[in-house]
Amino acid sequence: MENARRVIPASELIINEDGSIFHLHLKPEQLADIVILVGDPGRVAMVASFFETKECEVSNREFNTVTGTYKGKRMTVLSTGIGIGNIDISVTELDALANVDFATRQVKPELRQLTLVRLGTSGALQPEIKVGEQVFSRTSVGFDGLLNYYAGRNDVCDLEIEKAFMKHVGWNELLPKPYFIDADKSLFELFKDITREGITIAAPGFYAPQGRWVRLSPQDPKLNEKIESFEYEGRRITNFEMEGSALAGLAALMGHRAATICTIIAQRVALDACTDYKPFVRKMIANALDKLATL
Repeated sequence: MENARRVIPASELIINEDGSIFHLHLKPEQLADIVILVGDPGRVAMVASFFETKECEVSNREFNTVTGTYKGKRMTVLSTGIGIGNIDISVTELDALANVDFATRQVKPELRQLTLVRLGTSGALQPEIKVGEQVFSRTSVGFDGLLNYYAGRNDVCDLEIEKAFMKHVGWNELLPKPYFIDADKSLFELFKDITREGITIAAPGFYAPQGRWVRLSPQDPKLNEKIESFEYEGRRITNFEMEGSALAGLAALMGHRAATICTIIAQRVALDACTDYKPFVRKMIANALDKLATL
């Protein structure tokens, strides 16, 4: 109730002169209830190429947006760029577009629930997962620490698996405490027949945080081996990416539905990678749009 009465200061919710929100440059009426999130700004055009109609196209920095319809269902596709920080911006501003009255700067009395589905690329951590497969992150693991800054973090996370994981790998106390957060259950049911279920780590970087060694060695060169061998109630960690944990965590705290699906483009165990992965990504997009059009 206190939050509903609060007038959000201009310094905390920045609205541009044209009535759009600060980073995304979107106006509330330009946002659909179904939002597809992609990292690569260029991938927005690939998703939008499936749309039958387009009502708006907006671009600012790495944030490109198209709102249109697919099989008669209104959808928005938005590029977030790379990394957890951009997810913090994107999800917070999408929620504000849906649930804050820009005129009064107060939270609206009734929640507008968004469906947020990230379509990304990823590297597999188990040998049986092949390049080209689609992994649904039933659980996301945040190595980034973002959710630890928000009140209510423990209410939406799986604290038991967190403890088991930190003990198994001998978690370094200098690193942010990892958090384990589940995707929306209804979205898992929607996509489970076309994807492989996974536990996905979202890393705060591409190199050392994912065990890569170019010139600077990782603090724990054996961390990936420990991650690969971790098992909890018959489940194992399947893949690395860089955004899904914050998406799942923020959405859970805000009351939105969220999920991450990634096309596998690298096999970390076999030390193999595919640079011509666009056909795999296009298939993932087509499959996801067909499912979302049924909502």
